[in-house]
Amino acid sequence: MKKSKYKTISDFFSGAKSQKTGPSCSPHQIEPLEDVSNEIPHVQEEQYTLSQDEPQNPNFGKRIPIASYPPNDQDTIRRRYISMGPYQPRKHSYPPTNFGTESKACNRQFRETWYDNYIWLEYSIEKDAAFCFVCYLFKDKTSNGSDRFVGEGFRGWNRAHERFVKHIGQTVQSVHRQAQEKYDFFINPRSSIVENFNKTSMETSALYKARLTHSLDCLKFLLRQGLAFRGHDESETSSNKDIGDDCFGILADESSDVSYKEQLAICLRYVDKKGRIRESFLGVVKVDDTCSLSLKIAIKKMVEDNKLSMSKVRGQGYDGASNMRGEINGLKTLIMNDTPSAYYIHCFAHQLQLTLIAVAKDNYDCKWFFEQVGYLLNLMGVSCKHKEMLRVVQAKNIVKGLELGEIKSGQGLNQELGLARPGDTRWGSYYKTILNIISLYPSIFEVLIMVGKTGHRDDRLKAQTIMLSFESFQFVFMAQLLIVIFGYTNELCQALQRRDQDIVNVISFVRLTKERLQKIRDEGWEEFFSDGSTFCFKHDIEVPNMDDNYIPPGRSRRYFEKVTNLHRFRVDMFISIIDLQLYELNNRFDEVNMELLICMSCFSPINSFAAFDKLKLRRLVEFYPADFSSTDLRRLEFQLDHFIDDMRKDVRFEALQDLGQLSTMLVSTNKHSSYQLVYLLLRLVLILLVATASVERVFSSMTYVKNKLRNSMCDESLNDSLVTFIERDFFSKVVNDDIINRFQNLRTRRSLLSPRPLV
Repeated sequence: MKKSKYKTISDFFSGAKSQKTGPSCSPHQIEPLEDVSNEIPHVQEEQYTLSQDEPQNPNFGKRIPIASYPPNDQDTIRRRYISMGPYQPRKHSYPPTNFGTESKACNRQFRETWYDNYIWLEYSIEKDAAFCFVCYLFKDKTSNGSDRFVGEGFRGWNRAHERFVKHIGQTVQSVHRQAQEKYDFFINPRSSIVENFNKTSMETSALYKARLTHSLDCLKFLLRQGLAFRGHDESETSSNKDIGDDCFGILADESSDVSYKEQLAICLRYVDKKGRIRESFLGVVKVDDTCSLSLKIAIKKMVEDNKLSMSKVRGQGYDGASNMRGEINGLKTLIMNDTPSAYYIHCFAHQLQLTLIAVAKDNYDCKWFFEQVGYLLNLMGVSCKHKEMLRVVQAKNIVKGLELGEIKSGQGLNQELGLARPGDTRWGSYYKTILNIISLYPSIFEVLIMVGKTGHRDDRLKAQTIMLSFESFQFVFMAQLLIVIFGYTNELCQALQRRDQDIVNVISFVRLTKERLQKIRDEGWEEFFSDGSTFCFKHDIEVPNMDDNYIPPGRSRRYFEKVTNLHRFRVDMFISIIDLQLYELNNRFDEVNMELLICMSCFSPINSFAAFDKLKLRRLVEFYPADFSSTDLRRLEFQLDHFIDDMRKDVRFEALQDLGQLSTMLVSTNKHSSYQLVYLLLRLVLILLVATASVERVFSSMTYVKNKLRNSMCDESLNDSLVTFIERDFFSKVVNDDIINRFQNLRTRRSLLSPRPLV
């Protein structure tokens, strides 16, 4: 049987083709032209899977030709590029190129105005070269003509207009015009063959739009409420117009969700067009580890994916009590290496005491103490019976103390104390728990004896084990030491978190706290040891001889070096823990940060700008060399004089209480245009992350959105749900027609409701 020969569609046009190409060029002999200088290997379809975020931010040196993608994915890639638009970095400092000789230089550079004259134009910062957007998307691989605007890029700035016009071509047969025609047909599918074959009636279109609109209403309701779309499995196989080219600050924090994935939440802090401080949720990203380099890469990718630039970062803030605490120093240094004005300021809303507790736990003995406290609270705080026993014993001891005259009576005195478990969301809870343990020490001691003798079998064993550490000198020593340290830092934390905080007073409080801790470290050992010994004598606790060798309570001495008690308690515990606290305070409130905070307080409008200080504001400008030129510095000096006189005379600025109100009032009265440099400095100050809790709210929302009913949400679905849930005030204003238009633009649909806008 004769084997049949399969024909291709080109076989039916062999006659016409041969007339143009000559007798020596049959259809089977035509080879596509190759650009050897810019050769990129073809993407094998069977080995390639299109990712959800491909393509990402354009890298002209690594762009894969459209023809190299699998045929079924090429239109998807084109749509994604079209949705991003041509890459046209504006306000960029374009480098000059010399087109002259050594004796006579002739410098030319790329011009930003060319974007307006040639909307297809793209510019590569890495290559300092121009490219054609439509030719990259739709140029025929077999067409003749130069590949400079697609492959290596065009850099002849001295003849730019001439070459741009030549690239466009004079006839409709030019390569660029043919690519432009394909582009126009692609973004206007009503002129396509598919649309002409699928003409729908007015009634069908109305029903189609009704289905979309009602589906959108349901989706909006579910997203606003943080509800699941279906069962537990929601896996899947924006540009920030408010910010634009303005500066912004980054807030980041790390936590895990209900599916035990490490997530990094990122928020942006910026000043909008009306002068209001905005904190917008950018997204969450899964991180495999919390090392500083990984965190920086994740933050940079998230920022650049949203078409923002890391060069515009002017502030950064992180929560020091999370798993990323140990990497904060490295992370902020990495970011400041790229952007020197991205200053790290301790956020006053972040709980400094939780950070200090986390730092204290870096000390082995302090960690041992908190573990013993945890065992004690598990025994005394879980069982209602044990709680009642403690309550009865406490009341009996109060009555006994009143009879012996050891305690005083009066209104508000001798109230019932409890052993609440310290929580990371309750300010000062660790400090309060340790205070209550010392205050209730004799009552807790008596209850442990009772439970250890007559309690349930399991509870008896726990009580006997806890008693080994509870009645030791080391337990009391650590409790007393942490009460002293947290007593001073707790006052500082409360001062930082007051809404009516005066920054100058807060800075003074920081200095006093550090000085007090330093004084205790250097001179307070004798007094502290004496007070601790007195407490131990009162409660029959043996105080070890400081010259004897150290014996750990309830643990083998094999794990410890042979040192004296004095060395263990004074050097390894007392001095070591205080040094950790001082290091953290000095790191969070270094000299640069302190000066920044003091300078920014000079903008305060309270009491008719009583804190205004021109010299300190001029010093503040020096922290932002990338935003103010030498000419701006001279202009700013005159603007500040006019500004303060104007503010004090204008009655509309009399009742202002903070910098945010000042910024809003400047915009509403249009004075920000009169004092542009002053307003720029004020915006940079507002970006500093002095008081915010947005990142904490993100994780509260993440717990609500990604709950146990849908713990299999993919990262993209979680991000989209969180954005709409957290920013629901903005999301509720989005019109259904805008969403439908975007939905129609994603890919070819069965029915088109209206012409899609040209990109």
